[in-house]
Amino acid sequence: MKYDYLIVGAGLYGAVFAREAKRAGKTALVVDKRDHIAGNVYTEQVEGIHVHIYGAHIFHTNDKEVWDYVQEFATFNRFTNSPVANYHGELYSLPFNMYTFNKMWGVVTPEEAATKIEEQRKAAGITDPQNLEEQAISLVGTDIYEKLIKGYTQKQWGRECKDLPAFIIKRLPVRLTFDNNYFNALYQGIPVGGYTGMVENMLDGTEVRLGVDYLDPANKAELDALADKVIYTGPIDAYFDYKLGNLEYRSVRFENETLDIPNFQGNAAVNYTDAETPWTRIIEHKWFEFGKDADGNDLPKTVISREFSSEWKPGDEPYYPVNDQKNSDLYQEYKKLADAEGARVMGGSDSHGCSKAKPPVIFGGRLGEYKYYDMDQVIRAALDRAREELKTK
Repeated sequence: MKYDYLIVGAGLYGAVFAREAKRAGKTALVVDKRDHIAGNVYTEQVEGIHVHIYGAHIFHTNDKEVWDYVQEFATFNRFTNSPVANYHGELYSLPFNMYTFNKMWGVVTPEEAATKIEEQRKAAGITDPQNLEEQAISLVGTDIYEKLIKGYTQKQWGRECKDLPAFIIKRLPVRLTFDNNYFNALYQGIPVGGYTGMVENMLDGTEVRLGVDYLDPANKAELDALADKVIYTGPIDAYFDYKLGNLEYRSVRFENETLDIPNFQGNAAVNYTDAETPWTRIIEHKWFEFGKDADGNDLPKTVISREFSSEWKPGDEPYYPVNDQKNSDLYQEYKKLADAEGARVMGGSDSHGCSKAKPPVIFGGRLGEYKYYDMDQVIRAALDRAREELKTK
């Protein structure tokens, strides 16, 4: 069978593109080297709990169209992300807010908190922050930086804070209120029943082949011959066999435990912000759905995941692009190659309907664009690209 599109990757970007192609009357084949759909948002049921296998994913967006779009494929609960910071047993509110400032300094009013932050910023001599350390101190002061940012960030990125760009920390909410909602988003929640079901609904009616490695030389030419165009959502450097060198990523390793107790930490996410604790955070998955099963009953057991950040190496899952200047420059060189792949013109078909030449390739998603995307941003990017490609609204 001949397809209009071969979509490499059954994650959010690939699933959204497949859905839009189907709506436009086009045919698509989706392949993924994993044995499951949904990419890194894949959830799996353990003891009645929907476990986020590749780390916690909380959907949040200010994009009304994207919010309405995902509602087509899942019902979302009202989960609000309110993580806790653990520094050697001292517990602090995240995001940084009046609860944090009161616990740290004993201040009571927003004016007192702002004054304390300004005093510490001035004492550090920071006027124009040049790196993450300086940006963090200018936002929340030295005390909070030392206890709640420095150790965690260095574990997360494997680099000194002074060697990381300032923009990384600018995403962190800082509030002179008692608002514990981590995200400044109009819409947020988690699909009831997990993300896997949501992606399954997106892919409904589209052929999906799992356990298929598109980049395996034994597969690639045969798969390319099946479609007029390829949507590729894997690592851009892997597509070109790393010919210009490896782009750098941070990876994450998970240690999962099923515990015969109903409550381990009382919260979905607890960040361990000291440098000595080897993991960055512990996720207790049942609290994403308020500790209840589908019928509203309390779950007697719990599942926790300890997360360990590491430098990516071949064979690991790439999670977070390291968007420093060196990697950004290398990506731009790969993007030139990718643009040439996208501009390729098909050479027609043989007597069996198979392509005579490699089809054009569109690179998309977190790995295909070497870009940190939140889930709503991935969906927005996929929708925009699909509409441009399919000439739909």
